[in-house]
Amino acid sequence: MVIGKIQIEKGVLLAPMDEVTDSSFRRICKRFGADIVYSEFVSSEGLIRDAKKSIKKILFLEEERPIGIQIVGNNIESMLNAARIAESYNPDFIDINCGCPVKKVAGKGSGAGLLKDLPNLRKIIDAIVKNVAIPVTIKTRLGWDSSNINIIEVAKMSEDLGVQAISVHCRTGVQGYKGNADWSWIPRIKSSVKIPVIANGDILSPLDVEYLFNNTGCDAVMLGRVTIGNPWIFKKVKHYLKTGEILPEVDIFERIKICIEHLKLSVESKGERGGVIEFRKFYAGYLRDQKHIAKIRNELMKYTELNPILEILENYVQTLKKDFELR
Repeated sequence: MVIGKIQIEKGVLLAPMDEVTDSSFRRICKRFGADIVYSEFVSSEGLIRDAKKSIKKILFLEEERPIGIQIVGNNIESMLNAARIAESYNPDFIDINCGCPVKKVAGKGSGAGLLKDLPNLRKIIDAIVKNVAIPVTIKTRLGWDSSNINIIEVAKMSEDLGVQAISVHCRTGVQGYKGNADWSWIPRIKSSVKIPVIANGDILSPLDVEYLFNNTGCDAVMLGRVTIGNPWIFKKVKHYLKTGEILPEVDIFERIKICIEHLKLSVESKGERGGVIEFRKFYAGYLRDQKHIAKIRNELMKYTELNPILEILENYVQTLKKDFELR
């Protein structure tokens, strides 16, 4: 797969996820083998108004490369200006979000809502591709609903306009994250275009990745929600593709160690209070399937300072070690 200067064979990518794929999480996922990472989606209107929150979302470190900045919106001028601003931060490529199904986005004609207005989507893509000097990609869905599957048209149109790769979440906008992703569309998309096609949706294990590479012809896979509290999935996938061996589950001690590393990176990026509060969503994943974990999570949620949280986690580790010694 080639996107600009990026050349990757059978890539395993981290999907852009709002309020999840910030710099701290991207760095953790890169450490475990993510080939390409994306920013959270960034509002075009926020960027052009120089909103502090939007600008923060497009900041990244060199160690995160290759990285794409994803922008979302439905106004041609705003999207173009946002793309120019994003380009000024020198990412490896810009990604256009035409797949987010969330009501506050799609309901306003952005994200997956653009799939109901292909003429507008065409104008947005055309304007951005013609006016930035770095590669442009898109992330989309099969269509708005089951009666309006237009992914082949969108893929062909995007390729004709100069888009360099297309990521497809194999559900419709109306489905959101319900039902099952329909991977059978990937071979049909592949046979319609020459640009790289990246499969996304319901990819939960190394076996899923193997199936997609062997049966759909996709150029890369994109992992989304499965990575939350589970960044080592990238290592598992890479190891399995190379050796055919499924790595054992990561034990709770390693999970807590990575949880702490991730938390510290979050604080480093966002300050103590912001980093701690925004990290709360990750505890459930890192600490899943453990005894008395609900009580521990409730304790963790009480604090906005780092040290009390580190103390709780360290005490929990010591308790677990004693339990193991007694077995």
